Amino acid sequence: MTWVGYVFGAIIFWGMYGPALHKGQVQLASPMRALLCVGIAYFLIGVLVPVIMLGSQGQLNNFNFGGTTMATAAGALGAIGAVCIILAFRAGGLPTYVMPLVFGGAPVVNVIVSMALHPPKTAPSPMLYVGFAFASIGAGLVLYFKPSS
Repeated sequence: MTWVGYVFGAIIFWGMYGPALHKGQVQLASPMRALLCVGIAYFLIGVLVPVIMLGSQGQLNNFNFGGTTMATAAGALGAIGAVCIILAFRAGGLPTYVMPLVFGGAPVVNVIVSMALHPPKTAPSPMLYVGFAFASIGAGLVLYFKPSS
């Protein structure tokens, strides 16, 4: 169950991502400067750490085309998502609005895309669609009852 600890880590770090990114973007007076800083952080953490770890284990080889292509596309999707968040902030959105919508909507999109890529063996329970509605309602409630800025 160590994966649960990593899930909580992602929740904490991604939960802090929007407010920190917005503050940096405001302090830099430029969304593209903020994006450059995000890219540097991705490079430092997303490139150097695995190169060091894989290199120390002798595993910097045997990349296959399909896996490399899909993992690179996934990275591009994440980076494009970061650009969308930065542009939402630039257009006047605040983290208290932008991030609940992103984190309320992304799980719904994730399940739909996951089911398309890995079709379930049986039809999904109707409760799945109730969950979709609750995710939307939950994001709406967070937005409606958010603290005033």
